[in-house]
Amino acid sequence: MSRVGYIVFAHGSSIESANEAVRIVAAEMARVGESRLGGLVMAAFLEGGSPSLRGAIDEMVTSGVNRVIVIPYFLTLGLHLQRDLPKLVDAARSAHPGLEVVVGDPLDGHPGMPEMLLDRALAGARR
Repeated sequence: MSRVGYIVFAHGSSIESANEAVRIVAAEMARVGESRLGGLVMAAFLEGGSPSLRGAIDEMVTSGVNRVIVIPYFLTLGLHLQRDLPKLVDAARSAHPGLEVVVGDPLDGHPGMPEMLLDRALAGARR
């Protein structure tokens, strides 16, 4: 039987409150999607935050996860998603033979993005 884990993968920051904001989003995603996701949800970071992607994957595998869905918390398909993430995923697959790792799309192009930007614009106009 397949056990799935979800990793919200962000850049990370030397400012811990920024990393904590990503962890809060991941926890809220887990709460809101609990009945639909059916798996563990964690935040992980490229640099500047903990755990790293490898650390999160190792923890999930230890918990019995054999399929990981990585959700990039990046706006666009930039250098980190094109160069760094594939290397990290390949290393995780090598370390955990049989582990399936799927990488989702960045946030850009999501149909909810214009509405989120509009919300931010209107909030700024009220200040």
